[in-house]
Amino acid sequence: MSGKGMKFYNHSLITKTAGVTVSMMLGASVCGATSAFATTPGGADILLPKPAEFLPALAAFLVVWFIMARFAWPSIVKMMEKRELKIKGDLDSAEEAKLKAEQDRKESAKTIGDAQIKAAEIIATAKREAEQEREHILADAQRNASGLIEKARDAITTERHKAMIELSGFVVDLSVEIAGKIIGNSLSEAQQRDLAEHYLHEVGAKHDEEQA
Repeated sequence: MSGKGMKFYNHSLITKTAGVTVSMMLGASVCGATSAFATTPGGADILLPKPAEFLPALAAFLVVWFIMARFAWPSIVKMMEKRELKIKGDLDSAEEAKLKAEQDRKESAKTIGDAQIKAAEIIATAKREAEQEREHILADAQRNASGLIEKARDAITTERHKAMIELSGFVVDLSVEIAGKIIGNSLSEAQQRDLAEHYLHEVGAKHDEEQA
């Protein structure tokens, strides 16, 4: 039982006890007043009825009081007890509803707090994964770019060597033909070719040194 229910129950018990006490005191007061005014000169004639009228009235009061105490008062007490129980039940229900509302509020606050923490974790994870993916894409792009640049350099070097070889053959043939016309028959064709190739080799080596 809650504090409010216990307080109301005690108050109701005091009320019922007081009712019975008042009834008993009322009967005693009537009897006392009868004796007091009976001994007071002139008092009985003014305030009290004549014995022929008082005794039936007293008897009627006692009968009514007996009937009330025997039949009506238990019904009144029973009705008051039912009312008391209903009020106590309402108070207990209100107290339980209050406790449940407080518990629901705490659970809701906890649920909201957990949801906020979870959302923050999801956002942090998404940012971290996005940053990792960005770094991975940049690294792949750099590797691909480096590979393309290296392939381009290799292709350029290969084409340059091919061009040099083709140009060397053409220059050698042209040099041999020119040297033959200038020098005449003093050098054989093989000697002229060796001389031209040696010259071209020196030129190519010098060009490679300049490129390095």
